Amino acid sequence: MNDEGGHTTRHETPLERDDRNFAELLQELRVTQTGVQILFAFLLTLAFTQRFGTLDSVQRGTYIATLLLAVVAAALFTAPAAIHRALFRQGAKRRIVDVSSRLATVGLGFLALAFSGSVLLVVDVVLGRGPGIAAASGTLAVCCGLWGLLPRLIGGLRLRGRSRAARSRRSSPPRASG
Repeated sequence: MNDEGGHTTRHETPLERDDRNFAELLQELRVTQTGVQILFAFLLTLAFTQRFGTLDSVQRGTYIATLLLAVVAAALFTAPAAIHRALFRQGAKRRIVDVSSRLATVGLGFLALAFSGSVLLVVDVVLGRGPGIAAASGTLAVCCGLWGLLPRLIGGLRLRGRSRAARSRRSSPPRASG
């Protein structure tokens, strides 16, 4: 069956929809969690390198802030599993999906900041403070663009396409069958 925009609709109960939404969210979190784990491991090892002792106070502050941002991102991305475990079989799937989705969204914000901080630190050490700030700003802009603006743009285009298709169907004369 198709909806007004010509898209296939699903014949599922609210509980089936919640189960599907939660499964899709968990799959998304698996992808992002890998990035967070790699970043976190990279940051943890930095403090034990010989060059770490040569960092200035701004670089050390950037390191600590970035490490903490990565920890918060990891905690936000793993929270849905903990929430699901705590509320398992209590009929709270809709609430679990809603809260988990919000946590994942906030987690992406922290991850974007952690990525930017990592880039700032590395480029600052290698090329200097100015290039580090520029690279970190670019990193943050790319994350915001791809994770925030692009989905809204795609959603807006999809909605406009649905609108046009619906108007076109309403204004088209009925087809003669023959």
